[in-house]
Amino acid sequence: MRIALGVEYDGTDFLGWQRLSHGKTVQGALEDALARVADMPVEVTAAGRTDAGVHGRCQVVHFDTDVARDMRGWVLGACSNLPRSVAVTWAQPVADDFHARFSARARQYRYRLLPRYVRPALDARFVAWERKPLDASRMHEAAQALIGEHDFSAFRAVSCQAAHARRNVRSIRVFRDDIHVVVEIEANAFLHHMVRNIVGSLIPIGRGEQETGWMAKLLAGQDREVAGATAPAEGLTFLGPRYEAHWGLPPEVTL
Repeated sequence: MRIALGVEYDGTDFLGWQRLSHGKTVQGALEDALARVADMPVEVTAAGRTDAGVHGRCQVVHFDTDVARDMRGWVLGACSNLPRSVAVTWAQPVADDFHARFSARARQYRYRLLPRYVRPALDARFVAWERKPLDASRMHEAAQALIGEHDFSAFRAVSCQAAHARRNVRSIRVFRDDIHVVVEIEANAFLHHMVRNIVGSLIPIGRGEQETGWMAKLLAGQDREVAGATAPAEGLTFLGPRYEAHWGLPPEVTL
């Protein structure tokens, strides 16, 4: 049987999603918890990897098992063996040809900034601190240049292992949410550090240090060294992948 899970996590204290031999990862914690439920090793495949310090609202994974457990048992059993910063929120059987990564048609991220001269305390784990005021409307206007299919080399980490830099950004918006400035972006897929590099380039525009047309110039120039700095990990949350309706997954991950 193939089972899909929804997983949320605070990535602050992890070295990222992918299991490593030398430190704590979300995948490692999840697989260890599931192995306790199954009483045998379990290996999961995720919709995508997140870096150290990045959070997940609804990461989707799948795994194969012959162990007989009801879906509630998988959820509660996993949660009882996970650290407090990770939770399985749902589980359901899926078709054998479902693949958490390759069946996904889109992915969404949210980046949250706190633009004020005093550092955050209460939500320090989940926002990036920007000391200067930001104009969200200027950032939003600039970001619209990224919509569509483009070569995103200007916003690609040097360590990125993707075969090519072409991605299709379906939507991006920048808006104020109380005292925060929020960037939400959806694309078919993302390059390594792509969202954080986009945000890092929008920040100088929000400060008024660059014109709104700068994003279009960066995109066309395809030069990572000219673009803005990589924004900190703590402001980034992977909201989750999106799948076609015929897979029958929960609404939060369905197109």
